[in-house]
Amino acid sequence: MKVLLTGAAGFIGFFVAKALIEQGVEVVGIDDLNDYYDPQLKKDRLGELGVDDQSFESGKYYSGKEGFSFALVRIEVQEQVNAVFAQHQFDAVCHLAAQAGVRYSLENPTVYAQSNLVGFLNILEACRHNHIQHLVYASSSSVYGMSDQVPFSTDARVDQPISLYAATKKSNELMAYTYAHLFGMYTTGLRFFTVYGPWGRPDMAPMLFAKAIKHQQPIAVFNHGNMERDFTYVGDIARGVCATLVKNPADVPQRDKYALYNIGNNHPVSLADFIELLEAQMQQKAIKDYQPMQPGDVVRTWADTTPLMNDYQYQPNTPLAQGIAAFVDWYQVYTQKNKNL
Repeated sequence: MKVLLTGAAGFIGFFVAKALIEQGVEVVGIDDLNDYYDPQLKKDRLGELGVDDQSFESGKYYSGKEGFSFALVRIEVQEQVNAVFAQHQFDAVCHLAAQAGVRYSLENPTVYAQSNLVGFLNILEACRHNHIQHLVYASSSSVYGMSDQVPFSTDARVDQPISLYAATKKSNELMAYTYAHLFGMYTTGLRFFTVYGPWGRPDMAPMLFAKAIKHQQPIAVFNHGNMERDFTYVGDIARGVCATLVKNPADVPQRDKYALYNIGNNHPVSLADFIELLEAQMQQKAIKDYQPMQPGDVVRTWADTTPLMNDYQYQPNTPLAQGIAAFVDWYQVYTQKNKNL
């Protein structure tokens, strides 16, 4: 099996690539290595995937571990996307590339339009014209907005996004529905809930909190700490993504060409408890700076993952304490070499 993996140098993409390789899947990874956060972290992830030559000229392929290759590609440039599909015959596409970040979307909206809308359209068009039978793509729990109907179900209405990022993800789902309906391709949208673990993004809470605790600086605790998140370990997420990719969607009973799933831990945890576990693992107390709710944020997330469990036997099994321990172990080693984190 041969899979195109977009966003391969990203946090989740990196773990998905590793999991696919372990299953003997041939993976062609692409990423634009943008500077939304330190590109060195992305390059180091690629290094873990065996990509030693990191000159990264646009469109050139670099070999990694057996079964993995990488190319620098901007998905918002249609010609670059088309060139990738012209050089390979893919059995499926896993589209994880996107401009991430809720708060950043308030300040840089055009970046989200280009990457998350134009880029997604380019992937859809390439799948259509190259007769790709199955596209798995990343959506987000942010599409649920301020909904208080928990746990969040994919049957719920999600037409009131409270950030542009969420709006682009909902748009992706609508676009995928259209292509599934018009062109008969299988599309599987995965609404990711708060993902954490080793090699995480520097703009996300675990890394921000760990850095602040390490340097004895205040951490911003929004909504005065009255928040809950369905924290999900990245290894569990990667296994779930791989399950949807490897299994032929035609073999899933009663599923339509278009499908949506929540992929989370199905167990919300208070922000206070998360910080307490992080403090215990780092053996340092956090200095908490309680702040009001931020625009675009939600109070609580909680995934109903029953459909994904039934159709793909998805089962997150990493306890939060174990996942935080793995994150802190990685963070302490990695930051010895990379002082900026």
